[in-house]
Amino acid sequence: MKVTPLALPEVLLVEPDRFGDARGYFLETWRQERYRAAGIAAEFVQDNLSRSTKGILRGLHLQQPNAQGKLVYVIEGSVFDVAVDVRWGSPSFGKWTGAVLSSVDHRQLWIPPGFAHGFCVTSETALFAYKCTTPYSAADELGVLWNDPALGISWPVTTPQLSAKDAVLPRLADIDPKRLPRFADQSPR
Repeated sequence: MKVTPLALPEVLLVEPDRFGDARGYFLETWRQERYRAAGIAAEFVQDNLSRSTKGILRGLHLQQPNAQGKLVYVIEGSVFDVAVDVRWGSPSFGKWTGAVLSSVDHRQLWIPPGFAHGFCVTSETALFAYKCTTPYSAADELGVLWNDPALGISWPVTTPQLSAKDAVLPRLADIDPKRLPRFADQSPR
């Protein structure tokens, strides 16, 4: 397994070992001790799965309080996946990093608590899985507008399909800083 920090070093790109032959392939998508040794000491409590079609963008989502860390990957298709540092006081506050994740390369992305997360489907369909460190809590939902000009995310679409809720999320600058996670309070891994 290869683990590479991205432009925001707390966000990790994980490339699991894949073993294949004429019959197909095998890979581990999670083994606690192996990921812990690679710097992801998360305890996961919830698994989620979503299916979307090309051009759908989901995000940018987070929870605060009860922040979630997420290990995300694609079972079928491909997505452009993004993490944004929204930890108030962080030296990289408002910065983003992203990676293409697909069922061909099986790469995963570790998004620590305190980061907003979103993805855009780039294949005809995508089956997207994520492990979460904290259960979903509707009362703790928070989000940032996908095309906030201050973030400057280079999405692969200009007019994505959005949920009604995602279409009206606030820009990061319009969120009361008291509502955002604090840099000092967040454990990066």
